[in-house]
Amino acid sequence: MRKYLKIVLPIILIFGWETVAILLNNPFILPRIEAVVAVLLEPTKNILGSGSLLEGAGLSLYRVLLGFLTAAAVAIPLGILMGRYPTVQDLADSVIQLLRPIPPLAWLPVALAWFKIGLTSIVFIIFIGAFFPILLNTVAGVKGVNRTWLETATVYGASERQIMTKVVLPAAAPTIWTGLRVSLGIAWQCVVAAEMLPGTTSGLGYMIMAAYNLGQMQVIIAGMIVIGFISLVLDALFREVEVRMFAWQGRYQ
Repeated sequence: MRKYLKIVLPIILIFGWETVAILLNNPFILPRIEAVVAVLLEPTKNILGSGSLLEGAGLSLYRVLLGFLTAAAVAIPLGILMGRYPTVQDLADSVIQLLRPIPPLAWLPVALAWFKIGLTSIVFIIFIGAFFPILLNTVAGVKGVNRTWLETATVYGASERQIMTKVVLPAAAPTIWTGLRVSLGIAWQCVVAAEMLPGTTSGLGYMIMAAYNLGQMQVIIAGMIVIGFISLVLDALFREVEVRMFAWQGRYQ
């Protein structure tokens, strides 16, 4: 019964959307579902001279993964050091707390000044958005390791390297994974906003903005659906890994 409940709200939303679209009879405000589906069914068709849905999705996904993986490569080691060694946290914490509240989009003028329009500036914005959730979750995961486990490892003569690899990292991994999952969603928000910058000529964000300028609401909604679908698939992969790799977590809390 529960599995059927998951489709109730989508059905209601689709029915409500189609009803409102018919009553409004204005595709510039809300297009019919069939108009959006027509765009989605031709993913390789060039749209408004901005490339196809498939090309735009591929470019946006590439940018997201590049910025996301770069952020993870920096944030995870730094977070481990901050969580494990108070001296490192004391050195870095003030700068982190100063920069963390700044919205990623506030860095857009800086990115343009430093890197101009292009891949590097977009990846930089994604990096900023993805960095802090990974960092903070990594620090929290390392600090949250059971003290008894650490003390037991020390009593048995484990070296610092062994404590890090055999105790700290495995215990902190579920929290770090949560940070990665959260940051990936933020990375998608950042890439779409960055691709709407003047001068950008590709990606789903650019396609959505081009469609807005030409009043093609069905293309805008189709682009939004593609973004949501890709994010849903990636999140499902993260959840599947979480279930398979971290099933032990609940037994030792």
